[in-house]
Amino acid sequence: MKQLTILGSGPAGLTAAIYAARAGLAPLVLDGPAPGGPLITTPLIENYPGFPDGIPGFELMEIMRKQAERFGARFQSASVVKFIPAEPCGGDLELSDGSTHHADVIIIATGAGHRRLDLPGENELSGHGLSYCATCDGAFHRGQHIAVVGGGDTAMEEALFLTRFASSVTVIHRRDAFRASKIMAHRVLSSPKINVRWNTIVTGLIDPAQGHLTALKLQDTVTGADSMLEVGALFVAIGLVPATGPFEDVLECDANGYLVAEAPPRTRLPGVFVAGDVSDSRYRQAVTAAGAGCRAAIEAMHFLESLGE
Repeated sequence: MKQLTILGSGPAGLTAAIYAARAGLAPLVLDGPAPGGPLITTPLIENYPGFPDGIPGFELMEIMRKQAERFGARFQSASVVKFIPAEPCGGDLELSDGSTHHADVIIIATGAGHRRLDLPGENELSGHGLSYCATCDGAFHRGQHIAVVGGGDTAMEEALFLTRFASSVTVIHRRDAFRASKIMAHRVLSSPKINVRWNTIVTGLIDPAQGHLTALKLQDTVTGADSMLEVGALFVAIGLVPATGPFEDVLECDANGYLVAEAPPRTRLPGVFVAGDVSDSRYRQAVTAAGAGCRAAIEAMHFLESLGE
């Protein structure tokens, strides 16, 4: 029996595992460095279908994992450090523990991580006033003053979305002009609920010891002057980093580093498929990742059938 291996255990990887396991393929899921993906740090997900009262991200990932295990999916705590394509399909995966695993069919669902501020307390405050997704967490901060850091289209979208809930929004940007498209920048600058702090960076988060974010330390990049900004929440929108490292030399990536599928979810390599945020720079939602995982699993099944498996 040919080996189907799924890389990643977020919504895309786990959905692919459920479909493949139900088909009797006994897929092996390599958990990656963060089992469950970024969703495990989301306190409550209110926009995933089927949960009218919402569900904690960690719990959703646990349910999906148990469902995959019920049908025969196998899990291994390992990360891929190198991918070597093989003939006629699939490839060899060098793992972080020094071992090598051969897979005839591979679904890459390694996801994308939010680019971080790399400030002390960031881990502790994530989910406690500090977030990387306004769609996911904006509603938790109704009536509060909310800050957004970033200057691209994503930051503009986050700021505009947050005006639905916030008393006011402050956009913090390190330069004197946005990198965003003109139309998005215009919408932000025209909003009566949004203020902009130009030439400013976040240098500190207050206060991890209290267990929730209450204020930001800021610095003017021109004058060097320090200041404080009281906030109820901070949304970090300075980009995403797709987890494509092991595949960059053998698979095509777009200008932003996301894997390119020539005929989604198929890549140019036989037996290698992609699903979820590792190849999606637009939607980045749990439900779209799950749908992509379903597609990848079905295509992988058809590919195996073509091999006579």
